[in-house]
Amino acid sequence: QVQLVESGGGLVQAGGSLRLSCVASTRTFSRFGMGWFRQAAGKEREFVAGINSGGNNKGYADSVRGRFTISRDNAQNTVYLRMNSLKPEDTAVYYCAAASHPAGSRQAYDYGSWGQGIQVTVSS
Repeated sequence: QVQLVESGGGLVQAGGSLRLSCVASTRTFSRFGMGWFRQAAGKEREFVAGINSGGNNKGYADSVRGRFTISRDNAQNTVYLRMNSLKPEDTAVYYCAAASHPAGSRQAYDYGSWGQGIQVTVSS
């Protein structure tokens, strides 16, 4: 399994921005699709964004499309989630995940490694 460590979360006012980072402890980072998921209190974990191994194919949940941007730096073993125009409903624990194949995916079962999660709180 790949170890994943998220950073960059915190408290922000509605309309503000944050950038989450996720560093992977593997020499084969460039082979894996990566994704971000989130789980709000009392709700199921949901897909936020995914990116393929080469970084040229990305997908987003409808609720974040146009506001969030996923990217990756394979030289730094890092995947990012830039979050703009944040809303209170974006409040959740955000998880980074590594897929077991090069494609990105919207399905949690395609991801074999998960970070511990990081809290993002958006105040109104």
